[in-house]
Amino acid sequence: MRAAIMALALWAAAPSQPAWSKAGGVFLENLTWTEVRDDLRAGKTTIIIPVGGTEQSGPHIALGKHNARARVLAGKIATALGNALVAPVIAYVPEGSITPPAAHMRFAGTISISDDTFKSLLSSAARSFRQHGFTDIVLIGDHGGYQSQLKAVATRLNREWAGTRTRAHYIAEYYKAADIDFPKILRDKGYTDKQIGVHAGLADTSLTMALDAGLVEQENTARAAREGKAAGVDGDPRASSAALGQLGVDLIVAKTVAAIRSAQNEQR
Repeated sequence: MRAAIMALALWAAAPSQPAWSKAGGVFLENLTWTEVRDDLRAGKTTIIIPVGGTEQSGPHIALGKHNARARVLAGKIATALGNALVAPVIAYVPEGSITPPAAHMRFAGTISISDDTFKSLLSSAARSFRQHGFTDIVLIGDHGGYQSQLKAVATRLNREWAGTRTRAHYIAEYYKAADIDFPKILRDKGYTDKQIGVHAGLADTSLTMALDAGLVEQENTARAAREGKAAGVDGDPRASSAALGQLGVDLIVAKTVAAIRSAQNEQR
């Protein structure tokens, strides 16, 4: 009994810990509203809005590739920043004309929305976070087709919020690291541009394997290489590996974290 009383006294005397919720959990959708409120009060005022997309990536990569990658990478980036949360991934993005179908819409399962709908969705999400007290709203996108729209939304929001503490940051370095810098690393390792490709090839497949191997059906990579563009593939994924993809993961996280910190420092 005496030991129990002493333990209770020690617990009562212990200083309260305004630590981050759930041992540092960064995904907004996994937290309660009170945990988000407490994180904001403790200084976690950066929110990352990761943008993915639901599109075909050949016969060997699942349609949710961009969504899965954007979520995992945003989580790693938020953890490295130390003062950020991650919003739910935006999975509905412009993917081309619906009728008649164009671009990725020519393949079953792809989902497309209009540019105006996309920009309105992003803007509404950002304004919601500002209302709750987030002061740095970060836009990153895993797909190349809407990068200019992310930039346009951030520019418009910053005009709207001029004179306030809140800023929107379009971080181009996230996509550049995946689209330009990672392929350069692969070239330096001896892989050809034909292998690396620009969609569902070596780079794309390896990056996906490193982040969520369950999304890749390796037994279909030979078919992807053989059928090529007819199957929605530009590149040769047969030599893909999680080890190669991890090189891209590390690069994307490091460059994005540095770019966000730089953007935050510039506004102060």
